[in-house]
Amino acid sequence: MATTIQVKERNLKLLEELKKTTGARSYDEVLGKLLEEKLKVPESMFGVDRGKLTPFTEVDRLEARE
Repeated sequence: MATTIQVKERNLKLLEELKKTTGARSYDEVLGKLLEEKLKVPESMFGVDRGKLTPFTEVDRLEARE
């Protein structure tokens, strides 16, 4: 689904420039890249818990049986 947003002419010119310099195919792609960068959204969630998980213990196994 597409939508329309209002932007000031200055911002449109900046978006056009970013679109050219980044090789983006659309303004949506430019905005997506900017938002991901600003919000630090990972491209993939693969490995997000690396280093945070611990192996199951015998206690964990027993709790699951109750």
